[in-house]
Amino acid sequence: MTKERIAYQESFRRYEKKFILSAAQYEAFLQHLDRCASVDRYGKTTIFNIYYDTPEWYLVRRSIEGPVYKEKLRLRTYGAPDPDQIAFVEIKKKYQDVVYKRRIALPYGDAVRYLATGIRKKFTDYTSEQIAREIDRFLRRYKGISPVMVICYDRVAWAGRKDPEFRVTFDAKIRYRTEDLDLTHGSGGTLLLDHGNRLMEIKIPEAMPLPTARALDAAGIRMCSYSKYGTAFRTMIARQNRTGGRSAALPFASPEGLHACAAEL
Repeated sequence: MTKERIAYQESFRRYEKKFILSAAQYEAFLQHLDRCASVDRYGKTTIFNIYYDTPEWYLVRRSIEGPVYKEKLRLRTYGAPDPDQIAFVEIKKKYQDVVYKRRIALPYGDAVRYLATGIRKKFTDYTSEQIAREIDRFLRRYKGISPVMVICYDRVAWAGRKDPEFRVTFDAKIRYRTEDLDLTHGSGGTLLLDHGNRLMEIKIPEAMPLPTARALDAAGIRMCSYSKYGTAFRTMIARQNRTGGRSAALPFASPEGLHACAAEL
C-alpha cells in the first residue's frame, strides 16, 4: 500500500442512497455524472471485506428485520492484502436514514489478530484510540463474534468537482464466500448480481442534488434497499434450503426474521 493511501478519513456521517442499474441505465447515468464529477484518484479498485457476526448470525438477521438502528463490524482492504498492508477495522451504524462509519487503520495481520483476541496496541492519536475503544466495546458486547463471510467487489468511485462530499460508487461482480475467510487468498466467491448489473450508491451529506434527481428519473432509475451482507446471507440460506443442506455454522433456530428472509427468495 502506498503512503498516499494511508491518509484516510476516520469518521463519516452521510446519507447513502442505493440503486441497482442495468447496463443501459449505467451508461445513461454516466452522461450526467461526467458533467459534474470525476473518477477519484484510485480509479478501479477491488474491495475486500470480512464481515464479523455472532454464532447465531445476530447482526445480519437483525439488519434484515429493518430496525430503526442497526450496526455491523467488518475488516476492509483495498486490493488483496499481504500481512503488512494497511487494513481498516470499521463499525458501520445506521440510525433511521443516516449512516455513520468509524474506522481505524492497522496492518492486515495485526487487524485479524486484534479482532480474534481483542488485544491491540494503544493508538497515540486521540481520535484513533477513541474509535478503537468503541470497537473494543463492540467486541465485548457481541459474545463469540468472529469472521463469518468474505464479500468482494470491483468498485469505481466518483467525486463531485465542486462538492467533493458528493460521491457516487459503482460496484460490479459482487461475490461472497463463507469458507476460506483469509483475504490474502483472493476475491473468489458466488456472484450476487446478474452479469452487467451494478450497485450504485450515492453518498451525500444532505439532500439529493436536483440535477442528479432529474437524471435518475430520466434514466428510469429507482432507489432500492440493498445490503451486500444481507443479500449474501439470504442467498446462502435459500441455497441451503433448496439443497437440503444445513451447515454446522448456520443456525436454523427459526426466529421470525430468519424465516421471513428465507421466504423472500
